[in-house]
Amino acid sequence: MTSSDSTLPRTAVPDGITDPVASARAELKAALAAIEVKGNVPRRLEKASQRGAAKARAFADRNPAGAVAAAVGIAAVTGGLVWAIARAIAR
Repeated sequence: MTSSDSTLPRTAVPDGITDPVASARAELKAALAAIEVKGNVPRRLEKASQRGAAKARAFADRNPAGAVAAAVGIAAVTGGLVWAIARAIAR
């Protein structure tokens, strides 16, 4: 492996492969990596929730009053939805 290989993403096929067998293997390896990245929903959800939590922390650091207002608003909407669903089920 060269130093440039370490900068390529797992889903990329390196340039300069002249051997057809090595090229096919590299393409297959990249395709399988892309399928794994795209199909691994729990990992994607974990990364998305980590990004969201980081954004929420940054927002709370910049604007504490806005963060409190957002939390109260989210709680009110969630409570309203739970109440509406419970009422619909009770009828």
